[in-house]
Amino acid sequence: MASTAAVGTAPVGYSSDVLRDLLAHIDAGVIDREQQERPPHAEFALLKQARIGALRLPRHEGDAGAALVELFATVIDLGEVDPNVAHSLRNHYQFVERLLRRPDPANEEWFAHVRAGRLFGLAATELSNAKAGRRQQDFATKVTRTDQGLRLSGEKYYSTGNLYADLLVVAAADVDGEATQLAVPVDRPGVEIPNDWDGIGQRFTGSGTTRFTNTPVYESDVIGGSPYGDIPYPATFPQLYLTAVIAGVQRRIARDAASLVRAKQRTFYHSPSDQPTKDPILQQTVGELASQAFIAEAAVLVAAAALQEATEAHGSCDEPDLALRAALKASKAKVVVDELALRAAGELFDVGGGQGVRRSSHLDRHWRNIRTLAAHNPRTYKARAIGAYEIDGTPLPNGAFF
Repeated sequence: MASTAAVGTAPVGYSSDVLRDLLAHIDAGVIDREQQERPPHAEFALLKQARIGALRLPRHEGDAGAALVELFATVIDLGEVDPNVAHSLRNHYQFVERLLRRPDPANEEWFAHVRAGRLFGLAATELSNAKAGRRQQDFATKVTRTDQGLRLSGEKYYSTGNLYADLLVVAAADVDGEATQLAVPVDRPGVEIPNDWDGIGQRFTGSGTTRFTNTPVYESDVIGGSPYGDIPYPATFPQLYLTAVIAGVQRRIARDAASLVRAKQRTFYHSPSDQPTKDPILQQTVGELASQAFIAEAAVLVAAAALQEATEAHGSCDEPDLALRAALKASKAKVVVDELALRAAGELFDVGGGQGVRRSSHLDRHWRNIRTLAAHNPRTYKARAIGAYEIDGTPLPNGAFF
């Protein structure tokens, strides 16, 4: 059904029937993918066919036209059905946001790829860099001039989503040693994306190595402008995106908890009710999990509304203050949501009992996925920066991880 519904003349729209069908299709196979350790290549083929990556492109140009808050609501929905899929789209959406914030006729080439359903991945992080996330970086990945033309060589890590991407946004040093970014098709000679990610969670995001060995590159591959440009807090979007995925997992935890109670056929002899669905202890636990999921979702969407306001003010005198407000809200959301979600992933087993800990249930994936997502930028660093700002106005970090 999803494959048929995904065919259309326009990209899939926010909260559309096509999107709901796609979500249901992805949801239906998530346990089988865990069981078989199968990356969601088939699911991504459907998402590309539906042009999920064009969700944010302006409606007046015939595209889906989702507002930023609607995008984050969709990310939560995707996180609920499969956080691997949701997370794997993050770098694509971040790249699209960068293009939308910087009107330039040269961007039309990249928008054309997005409209065609193609997805962009990212090859930026190098493990040799001692300080992750700072704005100015020296890249070991380099473009060199050879007798055969320009060639790109180097190795990147944390390549989330690159397994499913069509083009890779590569951060490198150009022939003059200056930082540059290139859009390189994944099928270019010399591009390797081994599926070597060995994280305890988010196992199917391909967050391992991307390697370039004498890969041909051309002047037309260069993406103009700085990846950060003049955006005051450029990392608010990707950081809030991770919290949105976690909020989606929390919603799934609450849903799984209710399903576990409904499926229980016996209870403890000392339970207050002989019928599990009428057990007030189980009812309370499920109620708390559902309430925590609601708070996580609300926090993300409030922060997303602040980010949308800052985005709409780009280039104005109001942008710095609005961007700071959005960065603070996104950071505060992370500090609380990470803690609530990890606790919820453990409390789920209080509902399930012996049934919940069966490997065939794969309920442990929720904790592993949350723990992996939250580790991108530990909440302790966020909380300290928030506290310093609240006490004496110490400026927030403004690199790639805040």
